[in-house]
Amino acid sequence: MLTKSQITRNWLPRYTGMPLDEFGEYILVTNFVDYVRRFAQKFDSKIYGEDRAMQASTNADGLTIINYGIGSSNAATIMDLLTAVSPKGVLFLGKCGGLKKSTELGHFILPIAAIRGEGTSDDYFPPEVPALPSFKLHKFVSDKILEHGVDYRTGVIYTTNRRVWEHDEDFHMRLKEMTCIGIDMETATLFIVGHANAIAHGALLLVSDVPVTPDGVKTEESDRKVTANWVDLHLQIGIEAMTEIGRKGEKIKHFMY
Repeated sequence: MLTKSQITRNWLPRYTGMPLDEFGEYILVTNFVDYVRRFAQKFDSKIYGEDRAMQASTNADGLTIINYGIGSSNAATIMDLLTAVSPKGVLFLGKCGGLKKSTELGHFILPIAAIRGEGTSDDYFPPEVPALPSFKLHKFVSDKILEHGVDYRTGVIYTTNRRVWEHDEDFHMRLKEMTCIGIDMETATLFIVGHANAIAHGALLLVSDVPVTPDGVKTEESDRKVTANWVDLHLQIGIEAMTEIGRKGEKIKHFMY
């Protein structure tokens, strides 16, 4: 295997257990296996990869969801592997920490950009290249959010490889100075590697904790509450957006310059 295409066509089924012809044209990616299980239960679809690094499922409408794991390296891996099936659009359904006093648990964020603090994206583009979503994809997702009668926020997400930082007051100050609305571990990577691979991409983030407040750091108990109250809506908006964009939305062709 000497070409990228040969590698990814072999590795995408290897990582997910799903044959290439089972992948749809539009794809949801997430870092929670629970989302895949909820999706499969909703559509009575098969889950592949229960014994693999990644799990995937495709419904009768040809929409695929993939749990790629956690962290920027895994986010880069899935966006590289998806070149094997040349998807028309990929939407990340992730959770993030809210960094504003006005940001509360259960809020949705459509990032207008992400700061590349994770390092992984440096292997794809120089640091001067911004991590941005595909505008037309986000425009359609925003319409679907409003159809559900809920609001959303926009802003810049800081993406980091550092998982345990909540105790670090100096890091808190840096985040404040950068005026970020949220923090996660994948968004910038997904945007940059999607750009590198000419895959239209976006992210719909759910605020799962407010880690810059004393009692806002995520715990197992607090995450269960977020899951119970908002995950089904998060998933449903993603499903509707990526199911209907091919029929109703503007073309979201990604151009390389």
